[in-house]
Amino acid sequence: MSDPEYRHVAALGSSFASGPGIEPIEDRAARRSARNYPHLLAETLGAALTDLTVAGATTATIIDTPQRSLLRKFPPQLDGLPGIADLVTITAGGNDLNYIGAMTRLAFAARLAGNALTRPLSSLLSRVGVPTPSPDEVELAAANLVRIVEAVTKRAAGARVVLVDYLTVIGEHTTTSGETPFPASTLDMLRRLGDTVSEVFTLAAGRTSATLVPMRELSASHALGSADPWVTGMPARLRDLAGCAPFHPKANGMRAVAAAIVDRLRE
Repeated sequence: MSDPEYRHVAALGSSFASGPGIEPIEDRAARRSARNYPHLLAETLGAALTDLTVAGATTATIIDTPQRSLLRKFPPQLDGLPGIADLVTITAGGNDLNYIGAMTRLAFAARLAGNALTRPLSSLLSRVGVPTPSPDEVELAAANLVRIVEAVTKRAAGARVVLVDYLTVIGEHTTTSGETPFPASTLDMLRRLGDTVSEVFTLAAGRTSATLVPMRELSASHALGSADPWVTGMPARLRDLAGCAPFHPKANGMRAVAAAIVDRLRE
C-alpha cells in the first residue's frame, strides 16, 4: 500500500524503537532490527526511511550528547535527521527514568538468588530497588521530549511528529512467573514506573503539536502473562540470553506499533 502523504520517515529513539533481538539485525552496534516499527511503518506507507534509533538511547543522546557502545560511538540522533523527512517518530524517555534497566537488573538478581555461588551478586544487584522518579526527574524527561519535538520541527519543517509511547510490559494482571520473577510488591512498583514513563509522553504531547500514539494503553491487554504478549520476558535459562532482549518488544509487538501509528495518521 502506498500513501502519497508521507514520502520520507525518520525515526528517533531507544530500544523500544530499534528492536534488539528481532531478526534480521540491520545494525548490530545499534541493536537495530530491520523489522522494527520504523521499518514496518515506512514499508506500509511506501516511504523512504532514515532509522537513527539506538538501544540505550536517552533524550540527551538524541538531542546533543554522543552515545557510546562497546562497538561504536554514535553522534546525537538529531544530527542525522534529514530535512526532507515529512514524518518523524520518537520513542524515548524510558532510559531517562531507568525503566527497563531496573526491570532487567532485578530479574537477573532474582535468577541469581537461587545459587549459593551467585547469591552475593544477586544481593548486590537487588540492593537498589525499583526507581521512584521525583517530579523534577519526570519534568526533565518531558521537557527533553519537548526539546526533541521542537528541534525536529525546525530541521524538518512541515514534518508530522509522532510521539510513540512504550508498550506495556507489566500489566494489571501480570503475576509472578518464570518470565517475570518479581514479588507482587515489585511488580506493582514496576507497573507504576511504566505509568510514569507514559505520563512523560502525555506531558510532552500536551505542550507540542506532536501526535501521541498511546501504546501503553493500546497494549494493556498484551502485557507479560497475557494470552498474546507483545513483549519478551526473562528466558528460562540465563544462557538463552544470547541474542535475546528481555522486557522488549517482540516481532508481533512491532507490527502492532506500526499498525497503531498508521491508524492514528489516518484518523
